[in-house]
Amino acid sequence: LPLDFGSQQWNNPTKWADNPKSVPPVWIQPFAGSDAIQHMKFHTSKPVERTSGEAIYNFSYDYHSSTPPTFISFSTSDINFLKHPPVLIVEVHRPDERKLRLLQTVVRGARSGETLPITRYDEAPLRILLSENQSTLDLASDFLREEFNIEYTAEQLRGNLEELIFGTPTIHNPNKYIPLNGQYRFEIRALLRDQKDGIGQVNLVVGGNHYGIIGTDATGRDLALGLLFGFPVAMIIGLATAFFSTTIGTFLGILSGYMSGKTDTLIQRFADVWSNIPLLPILIFLIFILGQKLWLVVLILILFGWPGLTITVRSMVLQIRTGQLVEATRSLGASGNRIMFRHILFQISPFVFAQMIFFVPTAILAEAGLSFLGLGDPSIPTWGQILESSFRTGAVFLGYWWWVLPPGLLIVVTAMTFVLLTLGLEPVINPRLRSTKK
Repeated sequence: LPLDFGSQQWNNPTKWADNPKSVPPVWIQPFAGSDAIQHMKFHTSKPVERTSGEAIYNFSYDYHSSTPPTFISFSTSDINFLKHPPVLIVEVHRPDERKLRLLQTVVRGARSGETLPITRYDEAPLRILLSENQSTLDLASDFLREEFNIEYTAEQLRGNLEELIFGTPTIHNPNKYIPLNGQYRFEIRALLRDQKDGIGQVNLVVGGNHYGIIGTDATGRDLALGLLFGFPVAMIIGLATAFFSTTIGTFLGILSGYMSGKTDTLIQRFADVWSNIPLLPILIFLIFILGQKLWLVVLILILFGWPGLTITVRSMVLQIRTGQLVEATRSLGASGNRIMFRHILFQISPFVFAQMIFFVPTAILAEAGLSFLGLGDPSIPTWGQILESSFRTGAVFLGYWWWVLPPGLLIVVTAMTFVLLTLGLEPVINPRLRSTKK
């Protein structure tokens, strides 16, 4: 995934326009039975038939379900023409040999001063959600009247277009449709006036009710990609916070314990005061002033993460500095810096290393909690951000478990991994804790 995945793709609704909204993963389709609908994306740049005045594209779709697809959308890009703009027609041929026209639209013509040939939709494609398109609803109303002698307005069909396309209305209750299973053929025709006119890409999407290995959110974003991108982000947050917090806390703790006197008093009182400053109000204030930035969250976690370790390391150094090793080293003329960072540091390094690993899940959980409160960076998808968006849109109350459980489980599993790693490494790096073999 690119580094700008969050700003350019994750928060770009057009990137996920062809995905179904709030649907579970595909691996639960066997449990859905006849209600399972396969999500299909058809795209091509080569027509099956091309004449001087027409280009035809065909897509086949096998429908075998008791529920209709969630949506149907049509998109095209890179349309080129010389004088007269093409006419685009989308039709569906049903298994009962009825034909329903879904769209008939004309590409925007040439503007004054444009040079030939004219190019349309080269930067952003023309995308039409047929399920909500007014022209499509009008055509569907005409289809009902001509084929089934049922008078229904376009507004009455809004929200039921897929049921009409993939079903047959009942005579006594036009609101109820009987599913029509079989093979559907979508035909897209481009009426061209010149042999040099052409269309670059044609896409048709039939929305299913299952998608991906994790599912999608309310915007149609693939949650698997968001969780995957959030993994290195979580590691960067945890490792960076743990490393710098441990470094600051260890340095000040050794300096405080070895130097004693005014230096010790100054560092310890500052650590006591700093550790009692409420983190959340400070973070809210800084985010309000500087904006919601991930680096700001990491910086605050580092600045407020070292006092506890400083106090603990200082108590260990007070005991070590009176030992025989330090006394012997001092009698040989070693400087204070050499004693602190060549002898004392290496004696407490097992504890410091274990604490650094233990800080990682603390930082990950802290960032997830802040993101859950809406204080994270919205431009970067993190596990906390995904959890926050799920609760904000009511996924818990609507039963969208695939939107809530995966990020929560990833946070818990990652945190427990580092906790167990700390517990496992502690007897390895500290010989005193190694159990003797009997």
